[in-house]
Amino acid sequence: MSKFMRMIVFFDLPVQTKAERRHATAFRNFLLKDGYHMLQFSVYARVCNGSDAVKKHEGRLRASLPPNGSIRLLVVTEKQYQSIQILLGNYQPEDAPFACEQLSFF
Repeated sequence: MSKFMRMIVFFDLPVQTKAERRHATAFRNFLLKDGYHMLQFSVYARVCNGSDAVKKHEGRLRASLPPNGSIRLLVVTEKQYQSIQILLGNYQPEDAPFACEQLSFF
């Protein structure tokens, strides 16, 4: 059975010139199209089903990096992610643990 994991991307991108804003927007749009959701400004996360999916999406992320800025990737298990604490602000539905339903074929 695969272990569900969360990929968390943290980034600071320059947005002073028109080209930099275009690159930053394209990167955020890539994250959204690739299944990430925004946790906070410049912090996005997605659920992956196992390390093979993490490697696949890491490759896609690397292929979509803008030319400048600071981007970090943290991969944690779903169990580790469940220990997150919201110290100020509201609970969001995407903060909930990933629910998995197993399909059976006969």
